[in-house]
Amino acid sequence: MLKQLNLYSTTHCHLCDLAHSIMLNFDGKVVLETIDIAEDEALLDKYSLRIPVLQRQDTQDELNWPFSAMDISEFLKD
Repeated sequence: MLKQLNLYSTTHCHLCDLAHSIMLNFDGKVVLETIDIAEDEALLDKYSLRIPVLQRQDTQDELNWPFSAMDISEFLKD
């Protein structure tokens, strides 16, 4: 079963661009929903200083930047 992830990010964020690049390694292994925090005041308050942040939809666990492909693989383990 594919893991479903949220990626909290925003435009003009070079770290977010890096996170998206890393996530290309997981094409076909995860379903990634990118959420722009600038569109929601509560998300902006919560994540503005931490983006990019990966969140598992099943457990709500979060992986804060910096992260590597290896970190994501560990994060996805049950």
